[in-house]
Amino acid sequence: MKKIFFLPVFCFGVIFVAAQDSWTPLDNSPMDMIYYPVDYPVLKIRKSAPEIPVVKVIYSRPLKKNRKVFGELVEYGTVWRLGANEATEIDFFTDVKIAGTKVKKGRYTLYAIPLENKWTIILNKDTDVWGSFAYDIKKDVLRTDVKTEKTKQPVEVFTMMFEKAGSGVNLLMAWEDVKTSLPITL
Repeated sequence: MKKIFFLPVFCFGVIFVAAQDSWTPLDNSPMDMIYYPVDYPVLKIRKSAPEIPVVKVIYSRPLKKNRKVFGELVEYGTVWRLGANEATEIDFFTDVKIAGTKVKKGRYTLYAIPLENKWTIILNKDTDVWGSFAYDIKKDVLRTDVKTEKTKQPVEVFTMMFEKAGSGVNLLMAWEDVKTSLPITL
């Protein structure tokens, strides 16, 4: 009797587990979110954070996967969504300055135009967009060039993070063997 009961239950379990795999495929470019102050949500829970964060970035993190990234996968001289999937968005909770230009608090799309020795970083008013397919230069709020450097070790997953710097923060970006930094004055 136990064997008769066990067999249908076992078969159902195998079918259920197999079906779960088809329901939840892993994203090759998972979404991530960074804050400044770094770990703002944790600081908020501990009641040691400012009332609001300064800046938040939401982006997807593509994998290198043995591909040549810059110059091939991401073409030089072409507008890039600065990640994968939906275009990267940056949300300023207070007015800031970038490259001497005042940027009003609000949400913007963050693009880049990579070249061999520099990237042009773009803040654009058009948000909630997929990739850079509908990019409209007329909606640019700011463009600034930042120099690139070679990394000591290859970076497999596109990565962004904030680093405190003087009277502001740097938005660090790295992938493959390239890194760069966007200074933001608070």
